[in-house]
Amino acid sequence: MSLTTHVLDLSKGLPAKEVKIDLWRLNSDNRELLKTVHTNSDGRVDSPLLTREETEVGQYELVFYVGGYLANGGKTEENAFLNEVPIRFGISNPESHYHIPLLVAPGGYSTYRGS
Repeated sequence: MSLTTHVLDLSKGLPAKEVKIDLWRLNSDNRELLKTVHTNSDGRVDSPLLTREETEVGQYELVFYVGGYLANGGKTEENAFLNEVPIRFGISNPESHYHIPLLVAPGGYSTYRGS
């Protein structure tokens, strides 16, 4: 595995299920959508976002669509405080494992490079 993620709801102390996530590769002139996935009942995706063979050195972005989840699975208002959470990060060593978790609550979020 090379790139994985999970989403935890800090306000409930539970995994966030059915959150849509887009993975983008960023280049100087454009963004390339690599994959769209959804979290499972454990707040994780069923397979790595990128395998070691698919991983390249460069800049990436994960976009977590948390608005619907935070509105209890319903449609969120267009100007909700948190709707889409983008996380940009770099991969410098394709042989390493990168884990990018999202800890989210209605009023904020945090992330870190996990293991």
